[in-house]
Amino acid sequence: MSLLRRRAVLAGGVAASLGAPAIVRAQGASWPSGAIRFVVPFPPGGSTDPITRIIQAKLTETLGWNVVVENKPGGSGVVGAAVAAKAAPDGQTWLFVFDNHILNPVWNASLPYRDEELMPVMQIGRSAQGIAAHPTRPYNTFAEVIAAAKKAPGKISVGALGASLAQIFLAFLQKENGVELNVVPYKGGGPLFQDALGGVTDLSISSLANMMPHVRAGKLKLVGVTGDKRSKLAPDVATLGEQGVKALASYSWWGVYAPAGTPAPIVERMHAEIAKAVRAPDVTQKFVEQFDMEVVLNSPAEFAALTRREQEFWGKVIRDNKLKPD
Repeated sequence: MSLLRRRAVLAGGVAASLGAPAIVRAQGASWPSGAIRFVVPFPPGGSTDPITRIIQAKLTETLGWNVVVENKPGGSGVVGAAVAAKAAPDGQTWLFVFDNHILNPVWNASLPYRDEELMPVMQIGRSAQGIAAHPTRPYNTFAEVIAAAKKAPGKISVGALGASLAQIFLAFLQKENGVELNVVPYKGGGPLFQDALGGVTDLSISSLANMMPHVRAGKLKLVGVTGDKRSKLAPDVATLGEQGVKALASYSWWGVYAPAGTPAPIVERMHAEIAKAVRAPDVTQKFVEQFDMEVVLNSPAEFAALTRREQEFWGKVIRDNKLKPD
């Protein structure tokens, strides 16, 4: 059985259990026992950490649970994912990830954990990415960037996080539109935006959550968004599709995993409580205003299907373009 098939079967089993009778759900009645760990495989800052902490605060407020956020950065999320994968499947450890998580097995065949050691629980939400130019550059739309790149192949530089969906999306865009850009990979958002704000790179691509503060301050100029509709944060900026750029809608997303083998009644309860926390009006407002998030809250089976599709599609882009994570 393939890795992806194993993941789908595992998630499907959890999904089926969501309709289990009360006597089965009672198996998780003694849970939680002690502190619950929310492992974030990135340092404080960015988007995954604050999203996790907002959920943590709401669960503590409404349920009185002792939820501790543990940052375990390193290896583009690999270190933290390994910590969660090797944790006891008792419902006390949960992993909060960014979309790059599903790409790590594609980039690196020798991970310190097996992909099937983590059980998909839910996608929290998604947000389009933004492409921005330094204010001194002449581009007002990404269509203008494409036109300029056709006249000067490889001359226009675009900063992107290395080993990220943004880096792969740029490779896809180049091939679809027959252009060559100078893609500069960065190991973190700090260095990426330092160079973007300083004009070291002509353009940068990132989640709108991280980009919009710089756009509002006039330090970056948003030239396109990657979703299938315009962002509420920048309604005057056209999508790539609206600009006539050959592209498919692309989103950053955040999700939750648990160590494989975590009892289904516990997964069901945590899924329900996170969904309830995210749907709370004050939390939803923060996610929309701060991260331009479209709340999703899908089932384990739906989340597994999404990650399977994304891993297969973007994995093919990585292989076809012989991309490297750095």
